[in-house]
Amino acid sequence: MSDRPTPEADPPPAPRRHWLRWAAIACAVLVLLVSGVGWVLYQRLNGNISTDEDTAALLRKYESERPTVRVKGAQNILLIGSDDRAGRNGRYGRDVGTQRSDTTIVLHLSRGRDRATALSIPRDLMVQIPHCERAGGKRQQPVFGQFNYAYEKAGAACTIRTVEKLTGIRIDHHLIVDFDGFKRLVDAVGGVEMCLTAPVRDPRARVHLPAGRQVLNGEEALGFVRARYTLGNGSDTQRIARQQAFLSSLVHKVHDSGVLLNPTRLYPVLDAATSALTTDPGLNSLRDLYNLVRGVRSIPSDKVEFLTVPRRSFRENAARDELVQPAADLLFAQLREDRPVTSKQSTVEARGNTGGANPAKDDKAGASQGRQARSGASSAASPPARGVCGKRR
Repeated sequence: MSDRPTPEADPPPAPRRHWLRWAAIACAVLVLLVSGVGWVLYQRLNGNISTDEDTAALLRKYESERPTVRVKGAQNILLIGSDDRAGRNGRYGRDVGTQRSDTTIVLHLSRGRDRATALSIPRDLMVQIPHCERAGGKRQQPVFGQFNYAYEKAGAACTIRTVEKLTGIRIDHHLIVDFDGFKRLVDAVGGVEMCLTAPVRDPRARVHLPAGRQVLNGEEALGFVRARYTLGNGSDTQRIARQQAFLSSLVHKVHDSGVLLNPTRLYPVLDAATSALTTDPGLNSLRDLYNLVRGVRSIPSDKVEFLTVPRRSFRENAARDELVQPAADLLFAQLREDRPVTSKQSTVEARGNTGGANPAKDDKAGASQGRQARSGASSAASPPARGVCGKRR
């Protein structure tokens, strides 16, 4: 027999090392799954966004007629609320093959991203609309008419060029939201609180709201921002005031409610927002939109101004609007040059109007001065609304 010692068998692996190995494998699988799910969700949100390539092509065609950038780093984004009645929007009226811009806002972001100005342009404002064309080559001749005629007859590109001709402000990007997309966004954030000092009842806008503090869901919010004919004097300027109050409250809700910091609440908001948007190619991805939001989320609320172009009743037809000069040109110059503006520079109802009231407006856009005002709207003041309610007592 050999005198060599018998080699001892290797000891069994320690239970702790065995557990750590499987835990590492499980973590790796979990990371891959989460990454995969995250990528799928990211791609889905990206795919929700519609890109307006036609408008981009038309704007390139007319580049020589557009204003130049005055302040590098500042941005001007045109927000268009479309009243397209096709598809799911058909319940709000007949689809006659056209769409109009019920809401148009120039959002100016300062170069230092330390202030923002949202400038509303009334749909009834009489302006010079340049020669335009739609995708496919159909041309629209230059015309003096209501502002929203540009969108009805020749789409977003014509609206952008009309804004640029009116203000001299170069539009860098545009976003289009329709009725259904607006409702989905409001519902996704859990509704928006408004404070009404008087009831809001407008059968045509399908809205019946009591006075007081309340949270509006998507359907109610849409009716509130569309309401016009049976409220106040029926003017579009008063409707703009309600829209601005609502947008202020919506921004406050998203900013202060923790939505942006809670993934389970953020995803439905992102899903609704991206589904609601049609954008130019420069804003057609989550990354582009995130960079935009990141640049403005630190702007203090007191540095965000909501304005309406200085306007008054049109001298030849009180059912339309015209600019107040030189106040309008001064305001446009300040935005072009990225200088601060204040709400005092916005003429909501010019003193020249009898009692501060305008006649009711026609709903149909027209290239001419339009028909005379309809009867039926009250001459009383529009029910005031505040976007951010005070503290409960």
